[in-house]
Amino acid sequence: MKIKRLNVLQLSAALLLCATTAHAQMMPSNDMAGHKDHMNHKGMGHEMSHSMHGHGHGPIGVMGRHLMPKGKFMLGYRFGHMQMDGLRQGTTDISPDQAVTTIPNRFAGMPGMPPTLRVVPSEMTMDMHMFSAMYGLSDNITLMAMLPYIEKEMTAITYQGPVGTTVLGTSKRNSQGIGDVRVSAAMGLLTQGPHKLNFTMGLSLPTGSITETGQMLTPMNMRPTARLGYGMQLGSGTFDLMPALTYQTSSGAFSYGAQLRGTFRLGTNDEGYALGDEAAATAWVSYKAAPWISLSGRVEASRVDHISGIDTNIMMASPGSDPLNYGGDRVMLFAGADFSPKNGVLKGHKIGIEAGVPIYQDLNGPMLKADWMLGVAWRKSF
Repeated sequence: MKIKRLNVLQLSAALLLCATTAHAQMMPSNDMAGHKDHMNHKGMGHEMSHSMHGHGHGPIGVMGRHLMPKGKFMLGYRFGHMQMDGLRQGTTDISPDQAVTTIPNRFAGMPGMPPTLRVVPSEMTMDMHMFSAMYGLSDNITLMAMLPYIEKEMTAITYQGPVGTTVLGTSKRNSQGIGDVRVSAAMGLLTQGPHKLNFTMGLSLPTGSITETGQMLTPMNMRPTARLGYGMQLGSGTFDLMPALTYQTSSGAFSYGAQLRGTFRLGTNDEGYALGDEAAATAWVSYKAAPWISLSGRVEASRVDHISGIDTNIMMASPGSDPLNYGGDRVMLFAGADFSPKNGVLKGHKIGIEAGVPIYQDLNGPMLKADWMLGVAWRKSF
């Protein structure tokens, strides 16, 4: 845990150092500032702003790529779907029978607790509806706010009694509601010419529930109502810092970019735990096939630390009840398209889609592995 936490702290320090250094080196001189003011007086400032901050093509899955011109708004809606299927421990897939006969139960020895796992997840889906707004406070600073609505469903297999491989039945668990609201500000460190560099600092607010409950089928064939596992909760319960550094450039019909981002939990939540810190790096290439469509491909590598602390209300002979069975390393490949209709009722709207599949997963398991992801986005500037 200490090694992984050190890695994400190093990423945070690197982001802040890069942002500070780049901003100091890229600030315009007084002469350049005066030249820009002169051009604005000539009536060219608005056109220049659009040229500097224009929404270049790229993958919709990368947030914080663009700045808004001063005084401009953008409203957006994103739908995200994630499908998880099958258990993995480290880089090895394991069957439910293997899990209930070989994986120790963290709570073994407590009253009514068996020695091994007895309830294992088989699949899970998560849908997120994200409503967003962006505002250009100035030509170099854009404010953003995002409100998510989350829906989760998990199917679990329950094995009969304290030992053995006799399946008692399956059960579904659901949770839905508002997630953690995010507010952020993006600053343009480099905005002129083909090269763009943005630094974003976000703050996630603990508005999502971490006390969701549901009925579960126990090995004794009972269905009590109990608190759901950590992965079925809707928020982190903590204030979280979310820095990101995004670079992009273009050459003809092609656009390239990369982003480093992190999530750092500020303390422990009211239930006695903190979700793992996160670090991710992504790189992409985009091709403008026509004035109204661009195609993109990208790769993303991420690391998530396991949960620290424990919620004493989450105790069951299931991998989702153990805080150590969360997080790990994952590499994803994505392909997408972004549409900007030039005519008709959708003129001025931007609609994008992106799908992804994992090519590598080393998980702090046993836990469900990712199967595929899908994202769809709509944006409109005013």
